[in-house]
Amino acid sequence: MKLSCSGIVLAGGRSSRFDGINKAFIELHGRPVIDPIISLFQEVFPRVFIVAHDPVAYLPWNADLVTDLFSARSSLTGIHTGLFYADTPYIFVAACDIPFVRRSVLDLVLSEAEPGLDAVMPETPSGLEPLFALYSRQTLNVVQRHIRQEKFKIRRVFENLRVKIIPASKVLAADPNLDTFFNINTPADLETARLMGP
Repeated sequence: MKLSCSGIVLAGGRSSRFDGINKAFIELHGRPVIDPIISLFQEVFPRVFIVAHDPVAYLPWNADLVTDLFSARSSLTGIHTGLFYADTPYIFVAACDIPFVRRSVLDLVLSEAEPGLDAVMPETPSGLEPLFALYSRQTLNVVQRHIRQEKFKIRRVFENLRVKIIPASKVLAADPNLDTFFNINTPADLETARLMGP
């Protein structure tokens, strides 16, 4: 299935565990943490959006900069923003703090898309990965309704929709160490990432 898809990088987190420092800009192996996912998305998608609370800070990157339409800060709100602004039938969403993302996993998720699906989500032994997933713009109104009702759990939104889950076995075949899903939430994670190498 040939997809028309935009890349959406969610960069709106509070970084509360980094004393307010924006972790997207922390240097890792000589480049900001956000750089690898933007670079990969720009290789794959004709248009890349960065969803950020302070979009001006992301001007150095050649991407469309947008900010949330709802004041509530959540990953679901960021997905909604991507769905709203994208001019393609699908969006691929990723968090900004996954510096070891593998093209093989991105290609796997895209290859599993089928007509009529509302989302395609990979699964790892830790569970579903809704922040490295494909979403249909047809879900915009459902997502918006949940936000208005202050129901922000992504899995809850999609539990009654047509979601294809890629089993962990396939994901592991594409990325045996699951590096794609290593995200930097804490200073300890950052130290681990520095030991992992580029």
